[in-house]
Amino acid sequence: MTGRSKAIMLVAGEASGDLHGAGLCRALRGLDPGWRLFGMGGAGMAAAGMDLLVDVTANAVVGGSEALGQVPRLYRAYRGLRAALRGVERPAVLVLIDFPEFNLRLARAARRAGVPVVYFIPPQVWAWRGGRVKTIRRFVSLVLAVFPFETPLYRRAGVPVEFVGHPLLDQLEAVPTREEARRGLGIDDRTPVIGLLPGSRHQEIVRLLPAMRDAAAQVLAAVPGTRFLLGLAPTIDRRLAVHHLHGGPPVEILGGQTHAVIRAADLLLATSGTVTLEAALLGTPMIVCYRLSAVSELLARLVLRVPWMSLANLTLGRAVVPELYRQTATGECLAREALHLLTDPGAREAQRAAFSELAGTLGEPGVGTRAARFVLAQAGAA
Repeated sequence: MTGRSKAIMLVAGEASGDLHGAGLCRALRGLDPGWRLFGMGGAGMAAAGMDLLVDVTANAVVGGSEALGQVPRLYRAYRGLRAALRGVERPAVLVLIDFPEFNLRLARAARRAGVPVVYFIPPQVWAWRGGRVKTIRRFVSLVLAVFPFETPLYRRAGVPVEFVGHPLLDQLEAVPTREEARRGLGIDDRTPVIGLLPGSRHQEIVRLLPAMRDAAAQVLAAVPGTRFLLGLAPTIDRRLAVHHLHGGPPVEILGGQTHAVIRAADLLLATSGTVTLEAALLGTPMIVCYRLSAVSELLARLVLRVPWMSLANLTLGRAVVPELYRQTATGECLAREALHLLTDPGAREAQRAAFSELAGTLGEPGVGTRAARFVLAQAGAA
């Protein structure tokens, strides 16, 4: 520990990373409250006891061309964190959480500063940009894998890796049942409910919520009495959602109640992302959609190594949930898929059966504590 303080730097750059990082912070504090936690994250990690040097989670973007506008801000954040790696309170270990474009550059700086690097929720090298594994082998001391199929991939590449399970397993333990969620929202068991999960980034709301709104109008015309609930991410201004829902049917916007929305719904219209894995683990049928800019979609088609984008399909290795791309992510297509699932109990049950299979592959609860033990071992506290 010579030359280092009893401090751990953690770095997350998106809402989902902040959520998982908060769980890890709580676990670290529970195992050894004597460590100072500091770095980049969001409100969740701050509430869990981390000293926040910088927060970029509210401005996270998706896609290559969309990210250009954030470069100056991210570069300032990078410079500040890089300086902290060499500062008076040099951390004993750097913990990276997802956000690979930024975090792999920081891993290089940490290695040069002599700080070991643990990568929690590592880059999806199995899906795209497989060349990243070489960078990880050079600069990362330990990968903490969250999907079981990642472990052999990293081991074959010569990267130290441990499977800890997916952090969502911890976060979903306290989620209400369907009955509790509906009772809390004042919805009886016979009412058809569709949940809208348009994403945690500004661009996702702009590009996808109008299509969800139009789909809701068509569903309501075909199935009168259907209720619509929107799970608003903490990174999204309510006024933005209201603006893009204008002209559609009534939609109840619920901030901070995404899990209740997922549980209460018969069906979800969801933007591709971590929330689709949450929905799968909670057993709610869904349709997944996403829409990048034309440039970003072209880039994605060039580098993607798998045929799906949703985590449920990727994890199971087959098409379990419908995925609607840029050209097909329209109100008409969403409505058609939604009405099929609403009126076909067999189609919904097929998704639920696959989701049960998926849940059994992701490990057991206690992920935060397992990950924290590995982090502390790397920090020299074993």
